[in-house]
Amino acid sequence: MSSSILDTLASPAVVLSLGTTTVLLLGTTLYLIHSRSHASYTPEPNPAHDDSAATSSQPDPVKYPGGALTIYYGSQTGTAQAFAEQLVREGESAGFAAEAVDLQDLMDDVDGIDEADGGAGSSASIGSALCRSVDEGGRAKAVFLMATYGEGEPTDNARQFVDFMKIKAGIDSLYKLEERQIDAVADSNDLSSLDYAVFGLGNKQYEHYNNMGRFVDVALAKCGASRIVPIGLGDDNDDLEGDFETWKESVLWPAMRKSYVKGVADGTEPSKRTDSDAVALPTCVYQVEYLQGNESEIAKMNSLAVDRVQSINKHYVYAVDCTVAEKRELRSESDPGSTIHMEIDITTNFEIMKYHTADNLGVLPKNDPAIVEAVAKALGYNLDQLFDLHPANNQDNNKIEKYTLPFPTPCTIRTCLERYCDLSGLPRRSDLKQLAQYARDDIDRKALLRMAAKEGKSEYQEKIVERHVGIHDIVTRLCPSIVCPLEHFIMVCPRLQPRYYTISSSSTVHPKTIHITFSVTENMKKDGGKFKGCCSGYLERGNKGESVRVFVRDSTFRLPKEIERPIIMIGPGTGIAPMRAILQERSHWRKVLPAKDHGPNILYFGCKNRSTDYIYRNELESFQNDGTLTELHLAFSREQDHEVYVQHLLSEQSAQTWKLIHDDKAHIFVCGAVLMGTSVVHTLQDIIVNHGKMSREEAKVYFDKMMLEGRFVQELWS
Repeated sequence: MSSSILDTLASPAVVLSLGTTTVLLLGTTLYLIHSRSHASYTPEPNPAHDDSAATSSQPDPVKYPGGALTIYYGSQTGTAQAFAEQLVREGESAGFAAEAVDLQDLMDDVDGIDEADGGAGSSASIGSALCRSVDEGGRAKAVFLMATYGEGEPTDNARQFVDFMKIKAGIDSLYKLEERQIDAVADSNDLSSLDYAVFGLGNKQYEHYNNMGRFVDVALAKCGASRIVPIGLGDDNDDLEGDFETWKESVLWPAMRKSYVKGVADGTEPSKRTDSDAVALPTCVYQVEYLQGNESEIAKMNSLAVDRVQSINKHYVYAVDCTVAEKRELRSESDPGSTIHMEIDITTNFEIMKYHTADNLGVLPKNDPAIVEAVAKALGYNLDQLFDLHPANNQDNNKIEKYTLPFPTPCTIRTCLERYCDLSGLPRRSDLKQLAQYARDDIDRKALLRMAAKEGKSEYQEKIVERHVGIHDIVTRLCPSIVCPLEHFIMVCPRLQPRYYTISSSSTVHPKTIHITFSVTENMKKDGGKFKGCCSGYLERGNKGESVRVFVRDSTFRLPKEIERPIIMIGPGTGIAPMRAILQERSHWRKVLPAKDHGPNILYFGCKNRSTDYIYRNELESFQNDGTLTELHLAFSREQDHEVYVQHLLSEQSAQTWKLIHDDKAHIFVCGAVLMGTSVVHTLQDIIVNHGKMSREEAKVYFDKMMLEGRFVQELWS
């Protein structure tokens, strides 16, 4: 890109053309102004209120010869949504009018159809919602991008859809998708007008790898839908983005063009942007309107925008500010690491923040103020400037009508960068490709494009992943020639996601406070600097009396209703969090119901050394003394010549463990790293084989039954 063109892009005239406006808001003292000029702007009419708007929803057959294509996504951390947006961007060049749809929004539409039908909840409602955009032959086309969360579970925004399809397809268990089901004859024809493709996002470290992608692929077929291409599976433990690129470029788009775009040969790929095309800014779905007014008016407008926030980002709306009541370091001073115990007062938001023992606490982090300042300076943003977001006028009318916000606005640019933009997380290769379009220096642009390409995977790994490079590093020092208007940066930069911590307190014992236990992520960078985790660093910076923005999310940990049932807890490191909560709960009921028969509680805990990172030691010993903690097995991995972990201690207690789970129907709870969880599962299966006199296949069936009964539950992180 020539410097003259990029200099022009940075000029007020071009920024104006990207959507800043001057409009008076009637009924308030707030008005919209352009900070650099007095030119006015009038938005195009909303087709929902325009009688002259076209009634046909069919896309232009000349521009979109392949017709409509809906990209549905089930996403927890934003990756599946980002992949969906990639397909939408590529759709036009492939000949399709593509639209990305949150699966929760789909189910809201299903509820709306049911209500219109008198609330009958007819099975045809899901078919009506999925097949709204049909071609001349009466067929609809859809791609499903399905992330698997935790141990084979659906993401929050896909849960209702998965529950619905499970019933509709007649699938008994999400965890028993036998091969015979994949090619089974359809049990119903409700989706016989739907052609579909599925790509699953998973991680091979977890036992139920890509469970949700496999489930949706099977369920749609069993309901009469037709596969366009075989399912694609991506592995986040290796190269998820590379897997997706290979699938969409070598499998999906060639098949789509061959089947639905007349006159296109098999294997033809969508047109790709070249270096010579980089002089033009890409199409932006947003436009920014700069505002001035007082904070109370802004807050009022914000409250009115709640329903416009994307379903997948509703946590931005529902999270509340709660005060830090207590904070203390759990490790000894001689340990270079940090594990923090934090107590959060939920008194003022009690009804919203009610929780169950060992639920999850979602924390909405804030970026480091120094990072926010540096990004704003590099991109020329005024952090105190108020703005609102609207759909750009280049959007199709139906997209403007369906427009939703990526986060609550109006807000200041400071709030936008602090709370909603992931400035320090690792950018995907596709993010680098998008950023390259805003680089005015050839060297910067080519470097970003090189690392974004498949061939640049090793360079990306070395220069981005291993060096913990975030978007803030790229725009402030590595590629300083980047010029990116605010609405474009909001479009390109990934959203800052909540972090989840398993609550380490009993809701019975501590109903007005929530306790969390977290380690501060900190690593040395190759350039000598330090990388600190966004959320753990944010919480570490917080002091007693300050606020954090949080919300409660259900976890899979639930105590057995029968208090006489034994409990086996396996939680090394910060995995002890839910075990602490469970012990508090069990201790409480021992005191309240002393005459009852209370089951034993057995804990396996591990850390490096008893003198440095044996967290909650005093509390565990107290639980032992009052009889709550029946057995405490400790694995100190660095106190002997060979490493000892919790799974080794569990194996040593194999006979007792078999008796507890088989004869006494014990419940087992596991929390910690994925590799530890995998080792524990293997150890338990060995115990079942050896003491239950079963084959490997029989042991797996036995173990799966425990999971289905809720007697084996684990929450793991990679």
